[in-house]
Amino acid sequence: MDQSATKAVSESDDRRIAAAAPAALRVDHRAPDRLVVQRGVFTGPSARISDELYAVAKGGKVTRERLSIQLDKGVTLHTNTYFGRFAASYWQRWTTVTEVTVTMALEVGRRARVRLVASDIAGHRRIVDSLTTTSSGVATLSAPLNQFVDGGALWLEFDAVGGELGVGEVLWTTAAPERIRPVAIAICTFNRAADCAETVAALAGDPTVLAAIDAVYVVDQGTDLVADRPRFQEVEPTFGDKLRYIRQPNLGGAGGFTRGLYEVSAVNEHADVILMDDDILCEPETVLRLNAFANMTVEPTLVGAQMLFLLNPDYLNVGAEEVHLGELSHGQRVPKALRNTSMLKKNQERRVDAGYNAWWTCLIPAEVVAKIGLPLPIFFQWDDVEYGVRAREHGFVTVTLPNAAVWHADFYWKDFDDWARYFSTRNSLIVCSMHTDLDVGKISKQLFRNIAEHLVAMQYGLVHTILQGIEDFLEGPKVLRDGGIAALAAARAERADYPETIKHPAATAPVNQAEITVRRAIGEPSRPLLVLIKRALDQWFGRTQHGLIGVTREDAHWWHVSLFDHVVVTDASQSGVRIRRRDKAKARALLLRTVRVLRRLRKELPALQEQYRAAVPELTSRANWERLYGIKAD
Repeated sequence: MDQSATKAVSESDDRRIAAAAPAALRVDHRAPDRLVVQRGVFTGPSARISDELYAVAKGGKVTRERLSIQLDKGVTLHTNTYFGRFAASYWQRWTTVTEVTVTMALEVGRRARVRLVASDIAGHRRIVDSLTTTSSGVATLSAPLNQFVDGGALWLEFDAVGGELGVGEVLWTTAAPERIRPVAIAICTFNRAADCAETVAALAGDPTVLAAIDAVYVVDQGTDLVADRPRFQEVEPTFGDKLRYIRQPNLGGAGGFTRGLYEVSAVNEHADVILMDDDILCEPETVLRLNAFANMTVEPTLVGAQMLFLLNPDYLNVGAEEVHLGELSHGQRVPKALRNTSMLKKNQERRVDAGYNAWWTCLIPAEVVAKIGLPLPIFFQWDDVEYGVRAREHGFVTVTLPNAAVWHADFYWKDFDDWARYFSTRNSLIVCSMHTDLDVGKISKQLFRNIAEHLVAMQYGLVHTILQGIEDFLEGPKVLRDGGIAALAAARAERADYPETIKHPAATAPVNQAEITVRRAIGEPSRPLLVLIKRALDQWFGRTQHGLIGVTREDAHWWHVSLFDHVVVTDASQSGVRIRRRDKAKARALLLRTVRVLRRLRKELPALQEQYRAAVPELTSRANWERLYGIKAD
């Protein structure tokens, strides 16, 4: 969630919808005879989404509705697709379910064949149940979940033989538990009112999903209010008393999502809370699937949705992620998981177990909150990572469920050189200090190497931002006292002193356009450390290529940009350019500051680790968050 300058919420702004009114979450729900764990969906929530993420037809015309499809004579259809598959391996491994049944309503023109098909870890296909019918009506197939521990899925195949075939009301069901857990959704938003209103509308537009939800919390931390949007006002009555709109100061994603956990866990100790970003394209079916899975796990489990790219909606970000605490590195692909892969071309057959799940959409049980506390008030970035790590340390696993996803803005369209590096740097040190014993020498070398690469690439503002993050980490837990409000303001304001942090329209950038010569990179160096040393010396002594050089985003590596002294670099967003210029005085000042800061880090890190660990109970307490929310006096 993109953040910007903070504006305090005044009492006069709290209007129209009751903020912080307790949700009427039921103690639990009486379970049906069969629990619907997945529906047959045949088209997506938006025209930009490929139908083949849901079902693939061959041999003739098909007519798709959201939950039904009509096949012409001779057409074959299969749901061996991203949203069409049932993640059998995950259900066998993590839940009490031993068998799944699929029912469907068929309208048969002449004859229909239906197969329930399974795969294994290698993707081999086998038929586990089938039927052939000449009559319309409800058909049922079933499969035991007994051969999927390491991988494999289930799907359906249809043949319209000699006539048309209509398929609808496809329900994957299991024997239900005695009680169904209440579930609430918490959406955190900051000045993305239009996006947030559409996400809320997507939930309102699916009656089945809406009926299963006990409450929806919209936590608005911005000045462009979601409640003022006509789209939100249009769908608001659909929720009845289920919708809770809360305004509060901008405390980042951590503060917004935590508010949902805070509210729900206060009224029901056995509820699930689905945290959901404001700027996603929501697939409501994902809510149903996460909720069903969480109701059947052996122990309370964090259940995360996967992320598909919003601008490239066929592509999966990653099958499952983990964190390398000793390297200050999160977002690491779990071995064998797919990454940046077209889900029209490949399926994730192997089960991959996550270390944590990001909060674009993730379900958290109230029992987790009761045992480990609320998230850390670190404003932005690493909050979801830390919570997943802390939950696992207390015995709660995270499952990233395949075939349940939302579309979120592609990460590689965001430029690395922005104010968020302050939080990613500071918070990585905080989180990793809390959960592992960091190797002081290794971390210092790693940070110095990263900073050196940015210096030779003439990213002086980025180096300043990173050093700000390290310096504030060295201040100890008191830096989190205000939840990040002051840190955000400082990180944004001080970047203005560095011209290369400013993005310009490419056609009107303040350079002589006729002087730009585009230079392409020729390949990654085989001995990068030696190249880094050489580039640093060349930059220091001015042995760089002069003139105005243009560099594309794909070539903007430190080892290429550092060959020059005046560069126009395409921004990752493809919406403009940044202008970098060699400045020996700035480089020298930042290098000396880096040496001083890292010397302090080597000296003070052991003691700081103990301080941050000791502060966890207070930082994550309800009382601390009440203070930040203004619910309780400081």
